[in-house]
Amino acid sequence: MERIVYLNGDYIPESEAQISIFDRGFLFADAVYEVTAVLDGKLIDNPGHLARLERSTKELGIKLPVTGAELTAIQRKLIEKNGLVEGGIYLQLSRGAESDRDFDYSDDIEPTLVLFTQSRTLINCPKRETGIKVISYNDIRWRRRDIKTTSLLPACLAKHAAHAAKADDVWLIEDGFVTEGGSSNAYIVTQEGKLVTRPLSNDILHGITRASLMKLAKDTGVEIEERNFTIEEAYAAKEAFISSATTFVWPVVEIDGKPVADGKPGEFSLKLRDIYINTAKELAE
Repeated sequence: MERIVYLNGDYIPESEAQISIFDRGFLFADAVYEVTAVLDGKLIDNPGHLARLERSTKELGIKLPVTGAELTAIQRKLIEKNGLVEGGIYLQLSRGAESDRDFDYSDDIEPTLVLFTQSRTLINCPKRETGIKVISYNDIRWRRRDIKTTSLLPACLAKHAAHAAKADDVWLIEDGFVTEGGSSNAYIVTQEGKLVTRPLSNDILHGITRASLMKLAKDTGVEIEERNFTIEEAYAAKEAFISSATTFVWPVVEIDGKPVADGKPGEFSLKLRDIYINTAKELAE
């Protein structure tokens, strides 16, 4: 069955969707995006994703052509039209297209808004049982990682390097410290049981799942340290894990070929994952 996608106000078969070759998202990665998980046909953490989208557009001066309520209605209609039960919705907003390629752009340029569904297994994902292996990799991205742009070539190269090394993903390193994963936030649990993750700044994406997990972890009574940590600290950690909109929590069991603790998914990571999923499903829209 061919997916129905959303393009600038229309719901059309994916094979019929067309965007100008002069669209700045295509030419310059002049675009922002969001990915929202779907469980049981409902949107997970959607208000947070819409708020971050609005922030990203304001930071870059890209027009948001619809309201948050209208975007939610579009997402729900796509879920219905595609019969999506579990997976995600990808949303991309580019600055738009003009008559030719030019670094500069006019103030009255009209944006291009695209949404489409992706069906995938999120809850019973094998990575929950096995955990993932990561390698450390130099962080070569620009310095506004708090804006969720489509400038993802560094992440693509990093993930390709991870797969070439028989690993699942990367932990990016800058000035000796872990910033985040290839497309996720990164965490360790110290031998003393403290949860450590990098503080929010322009250096990392302000993860929506991260925000929910931090609150849930605090509610469980765990001590949280928002600070920079080194890859060497990660080697010696009791547990490590990542979070993102569609992984929720995946345990990290190996870093640079070194097992984390006993090389198995950690108890806290799995517990936090279960708590998040149960809570997210209760609050799903």
